[in-house]
Amino acid sequence: MLTLENYLDNHYIHRSNWLRAAVLGANDGIISISSLAIGVAAASTTREPIILATVAGLVAGALSMAAGEYVSVSSQTDTEKADIQREMAELKEMPEEELQILAQIYEKRGLKKETALQVAIELTEKDALAAHMIDELGINEITQANPIQAALTSGAAFTVGGVLPLLVILFAPVKSMEYWLYGFSIVFLIILGTMAAKTGGSSIPKAILRITIWGTIAMLLSALVGYLFGVKV
Repeated sequence: MLTLENYLDNHYIHRSNWLRAAVLGANDGIISISSLAIGVAAASTTREPIILATVAGLVAGALSMAAGEYVSVSSQTDTEKADIQREMAELKEMPEEELQILAQIYEKRGLKKETALQVAIELTEKDALAAHMIDELGINEITQANPIQAALTSGAAFTVGGVLPLLVILFAPVKSMEYWLYGFSIVFLIILGTMAAKTGGSSIPKAILRITIWGTIAMLLSALVGYLFGVKV
């Protein structure tokens, strides 16, 4: 039986926060580590420097990704909290003005003026702050930021994504390492794009095209840097 509680189970919006962090982390892990390895491989004749650079980049990248996500999402959370505190103060100091603002919001959405005011009154009586958070500030349980979740998801996803090119480095021939890395990385990115699109309910071809184009650009530029410097290690 379809109810309000289970209605969103078949929708994708409630996955947006952790899916964004996971895709960003895995994508960054694959592209960053592959690009780093390709750049070193282009200027190296042995496997050891490539492995060393890749492992160092993997550890630093995962920690940086987790820390960056935590700081970034925490800033968003702080902004949300500041707006909520301000809204609480305004509701206390000028409740009538806030009621009229809420009514105007509903009126702009298509309700008649009298209906909009009645809806605003009823929602204000039930939970004024919640009504203003959702309809005035656009903050709700689904979209509200979660710094810990974002940090852990991004860090873990970066690690998983970065380990994939590392496996290629361990087993691929050193002489043509760049090409092996590029080929497998594109395959990894295609798989990631497909999984992300299916999880988020979006277009698979569009996701694959977007992720492979930018991945290719990053890896080609990294290889170019390695060839230009041409320092054999």
